Amino acid sequence: FTVNFTMTNLLHTSALENPTSKQSMATKKSVKYLLDRVLKNTSISPAHTGCTVVVLRAAKKGDGTAMDAVCTYRDNATTSEFNRIKVYRELSKMTAGYTELGPYTLDAASFYVSG
Repeated sequence: FTVNFTMTNLLHTSALENPTSKQSMATKKSVKYLLDRVLKNTSISPAHTGCTVVVLRAAKKGDGTAMDAVCTYRDNATTSEFNRIKVYRELSKMTAGYTELGPYTLDAASFYVSG
């Protein structure tokens, strides 16, 4: 499944778009850690295997940085079927209504989970 949101307090720079820059790699690592930590506290936790931040890009509105992550989970008989709505609601509770993720301030209207 994918998770997308905009970090309004992370000024977008060209370095963030360069996947080999130190700033891009550090930001992706930070966001990955925070997403994985939050998802470990959701109903998908037993099956969650990790997230990868695929891209950092300029936000459509303002100076923030948008990001797209792909998160994976094991799909087997012992885990329940992935429920995008349930995970979305659980993430709302753990991000103060889609507005906070660690040091990042999020645009709640940009937060999206697909599945």
